Amino acid sequence: MTDSSDDALLPLEAVRPPASEKDTKGAVLPAPEKPVAKVVVDSPLPHLDRPFDYLVPDRLHETAEPGVRVRVRFAGKLVDGFLLDRVQESDHEGRLTPLERVVSPERVLTPEIAGLARAVADRYAGTLTDVLRLAVPPRHARAEAETPKPVPPQERPPAPSPSAWDAYPAGPSFLAALRDGRAPRAVWQALPGAKGWAGPVAEAVRATLDGGRGAVVVVPDGKDVALADTAFLRVLGPGAHVALTADLGPAERYRRWLRLLRGEVKAVVGTRAAMFAPVADLGLVAIWDDGDDLHAERLAPYPHAREVLGLRAHRAGAGMLIGGYARTAEATQLVASGWARPITAARTTIRSLAPRVRPAGEDAELAKDQAARQARLPSIAWRALRHGLDDGPVLVQVPRRGYLPALACRHCRAPARCVLPPTKSAPGDTLTMEAAEGPLCHGPLALRSGHAAPYCRWCGRVDASWRCPSCGSPRLRAVVTGARRTAEELGRAFPSVPVRTSGRDGVLASVPAARALVVATPGAEPVAEDGYAAAVLLDGWALLGRADLRAGEETVRRWMNAAALLRPGAELVVLADAALPAVQALLRWDPITFAERELADRAELGFPPAVRMATLTGPAGAVRQMLDEARLPADAQVLGPVPVAGDGQERAMIRVPRPEGAALSAALKAAGGVRAARKTPDVVRVCVDPLDLI
Repeated sequence: MTDSSDDALLPLEAVRPPASEKDTKGAVLPAPEKPVAKVVVDSPLPHLDRPFDYLVPDRLHETAEPGVRVRVRFAGKLVDGFLLDRVQESDHEGRLTPLERVVSPERVLTPEIAGLARAVADRYAGTLTDVLRLAVPPRHARAEAETPKPVPPQERPPAPSPSAWDAYPAGPSFLAALRDGRAPRAVWQALPGAKGWAGPVAEAVRATLDGGRGAVVVVPDGKDVALADTAFLRVLGPGAHVALTADLGPAERYRRWLRLLRGEVKAVVGTRAAMFAPVADLGLVAIWDDGDDLHAERLAPYPHAREVLGLRAHRAGAGMLIGGYARTAEATQLVASGWARPITAARTTIRSLAPRVRPAGEDAELAKDQAARQARLPSIAWRALRHGLDDGPVLVQVPRRGYLPALACRHCRAPARCVLPPTKSAPGDTLTMEAAEGPLCHGPLALRSGHAAPYCRWCGRVDASWRCPSCGSPRLRAVVTGARRTAEELGRAFPSVPVRTSGRDGVLASVPAARALVVATPGAEPVAEDGYAAAVLLDGWALLGRADLRAGEETVRRWMNAAALLRPGAELVVLADAALPAVQALLRWDPITFAERELADRAELGFPPAVRMATLTGPAGAVRQMLDEARLPADAQVLGPVPVAGDGQERAMIRVPRPEGAALSAALKAAGGVRAARKTPDVVRVCVDPLDLI
């Protein structure tokens, strides 16, 4: 609720009402109508998560409307807040404290978003204030004071013909329902191919706008926003939507957000913050690739965009579209419960557009060419890349970024660890690499380039004289090869071919149709004009071997997102065992069966989404105390606590049947409120239905 306006906060003398605004007894004159304001104050404490009553002075009667930002005195301090409502009488006994001022007359908190924020806070055992920080961007006074530029009416382009939804048996009826103002809810398995997913989503938004209602579309990152923005401009025409990303800067982002609030446009596409966009008369909420971890908010109370949009669709009576090339267990649960319907193409259509997938196990024969052996390419992968380069760009997906992110002793294969103990040469000095008693870091060593010395990934120190503590050998070997090293090796294997990289250091949105090798990490694959001619998915074991409940689901999602960028019938080589279920899902292009099996396995083991689960993470004593004091549902099962990374940190997991989810959240929130009221110093992080359980 911070105010990034150009207005400085006024001194206390300036915000106190003048004597002319007080009655003969010195009391502030109340507003003539509904003089009591319900205000949510900016406080993260759970036991203060409720509206507080304040007096609306007569001088603020016209501007103190529901939804505006206000300044109030709370616990002796001036704090920010939102005015939720005005009523005639208060249940509070005694004199009410008056509002100090209205920060801005702009009604930034709509009733729909206020109700949604309350529901999200209750769903995730959080506070309304925490959710409002995510829902309402900071104020920018200059952008707010600008006079909106009149936008002349734009003629909408002709509807695409044929429609992209004609490829799905249920597609036309889905669009018809949106045009008629109904609320269809669907889980959509998008077809692979160079045409992509953005066009069908834009058509769904157009059908919603034709029905007189608004639409909210949430995608994982800025690259996807750019793709959707281009498709929306083509299908909807100029001025019909706005795109929201963090890269816009505070002024432009707030300016576009105000256009939605003021009803100038009724469609928005953006990253996860757009899930709270104030679109009036909502008719459709859509999320693309809901399995991407970028949809999970990193700030308390850690909501997931899919769940927030589902709540919003339910509350607003709007339709919902969950789309992806793969399918998550959560989306499968919605279909199994009957809340949503599947939209899939016929198997003949899928087979005509999908690439030709060929698995190559870890023991696959390497190519006879020396350069290919140095690039770690089996013969099948080497041939696929070489033939693909004759027709255009080829894609190589590498699951790890960096150069050589993991090293081991070449002689005994022991993991290479940091053995330079930090010491202090004098009291108060910083840590140095001088000799001391025993290592204190023991972090993994890595390489940044072929000519660099090993460095520790934890403490960052260089260890040029490393020797294996087990056998004394100074020689190292790579355990995991990163994207930059892979690009270097492929450059030697194909010396006449340009190599492009896309990853954390720089994400490419697209590449031309010219001959090139494109090395990318998962999620950073650029779109190729006319699609890739071939692709190789390296090191499948690195994805499938992760100690994560969602390792298989995440692997299928990353593979299929990359494979969908290929031309129909193009060759795709995956370096993994063909017998694995994840590889079979890719071979058959059947993520639905894989997701249904994943959901059945989780139901048998008692993991989300078959059940509701919450984790408590914090100091050992605090976690155990909170477990003892929380009034958990009778069916609750407590797993742990067990130690986690960190000094003295423990984690406990609590699971309940799905109908008991609301009771679990309420119990954890109440226990957190009791701890906050006691001013207990140890913080326990509560996360409901987290993505990471292992």
